[in-house]
Amino acid sequence: MNRRKAILSRHSGDYKLAISLLDDEDAKVRGAALSSLEKLGKLSKKILEKYFYDPSPEVRKRAIELLAKRPEEIPLNVLDDEDSLVVETACWAAGEKENPTQELINQLCFIADSHSDQLCREAAVAALGSIGSPLGLATVLEALKDKPAIRRRAVIALAAFDDPKVDEALKKSLNDRDWQVRQIAEDLLDASRVISPVDIGPRPN
Repeated sequence: MNRRKAILSRHSGDYKLAISLLDDEDAKVRGAALSSLEKLGKLSKKILEKYFYDPSPEVRKRAIELLAKRPEEIPLNVLDDEDSLVVETACWAAGEKENPTQELINQLCFIADSHSDQLCREAAVAALGSIGSPLGLATVLEALKDKPAIRRRAVIALAAFDDPKVDEALKKSLNDRDWQVRQIAEDLLDASRVISPVDIGPRPN
């Protein structure tokens, strides 16, 4: 019942009702209330930050999803969450941010290199590709040695970097055991080739 109230509050414009439901014992109600406040333009930075530390991983995840499209920076400690789905979401949110800090990029590199959960490593590699900072290139190159899904993500991420090491890595990936990695590498190499006038030949009359 309260979850329905929380959802309906965004349509009725009753932000006070949504605020009153933020402390509901049901995590789904708290998450819905957060979403409604964001829709109504009433979700303050102070309120949002509180729910990065909610007892429920579901609510923490929702708070981070809402943060992704807002101007506030990603708090580094959400990338250390004990729940892998929260960390995965935080990595995705980090990749949505413009001008991320060096500390955030370093944290993404750490997750991509060493997190025990494959989905978290994959999400971190994807975020590094989205950001495209040279600080993340070495980590993306290293991810080409990981599991197939992460190698696929890494080879896609290479498109964001302008470095001689990228072409070298793509050429090596043409021999990857995974056919999707090979195909992505081939497509990226084809896209990067510049055809010279000599290759084209004279124009017909």
